[in-house]
Amino acid sequence: MFPIIPAASAADSGNQEGIFILGYASSIVAVTNLVSNAGVVASDVTGVGTGRYDMAGCEYGGDKGIYAFGTTSGLAGAASMSNLVSNAGVVSSDVTGVGTARYSLEGCGYGEDKGIFGFGRPSNAAYASMTNLVSNSGVVASDVTGVGTGRDRTAACEYGGDKGIFGYGYNNGTMNPGAQSNLVSNVGVMASDTTGVGTARFDLGACSYGGDKGIFGYGQDDSGVVSMTNLVSNAGVIATDTTGVGTARGFMAATQYGGDKGIFGYGHTGNSHVSTAVTNLVSNAGVVATDTTGVGTARGYLTACSFN
Repeated sequence: MFPIIPAASAADSGNQEGIFILGYASSIVAVTNLVSNAGVVASDVTGVGTGRYDMAGCEYGGDKGIYAFGTTSGLAGAASMSNLVSNAGVVSSDVTGVGTARYSLEGCGYGEDKGIFGFGRPSNAAYASMTNLVSNSGVVASDVTGVGTGRDRTAACEYGGDKGIFGYGYNNGTMNPGAQSNLVSNVGVMASDTTGVGTARFDLGACSYGGDKGIFGYGQDDSGVVSMTNLVSNAGVIATDTTGVGTARGFMAATQYGGDKGIFGYGHTGNSHVSTAVTNLVSNAGVVATDTTGVGTARGYLTACSFN
């Protein structure tokens, strides 16, 4: 008889490892840190390509990653270059950028093997709603006219196995962040604004967990940094606030690991931008763990993605 081979479940459909990328402390931090399939963060590896911060990262091709855009010095240094991450976690040199140079944007996967970058702040200081699709070979497409409220400092993650969601953010140059979200279909089409759920905030992180769900966590609201989280169902519905666990902070990054789990890492702990390297693991049920002592250079304004 032929052996019976069980089908892959939603819970083991994701990538096994992750990577935290670049960032800013008192200056640009040009290092990366790999995340094992057990959620262990490795020590610094010297970065490849142009050092910058406030980029976006996402998965593509089923087992690889990409980070793109960012800045080398605020508005004046906005970039559109990208760097690929192989399925072994090796970062490539710069790829000439496509699309409007900008920073403070986000990215997530869709369609099981493609990605999308959205929103951000171009060098003209406007708040953008444009998007750029990423093919399953890691090629970034030209700008697509934006849908939804132009903003920056959002977060994004996958949900439902093949769709994405962008949520929260900062707009109109005020300290009055929005909580609206925008769904991304499995063909990369972004929907109009959905009324926000949970505490309006910005500079937060997001990642997928459980194979088909997502989580938004941490960030800043009008009173300062927070540690609350909001779960995303496999239908893309954001839940109300869950009391936070771990160090309140903003400007962190998050990524999937272990196929069905996630990790939040690094960030700034207050308005004075004190950097930290702590991490918090997310179980395959969406439960956030207490702080794990940080490894690598403390920093904020970084990005992350998964691979392998």
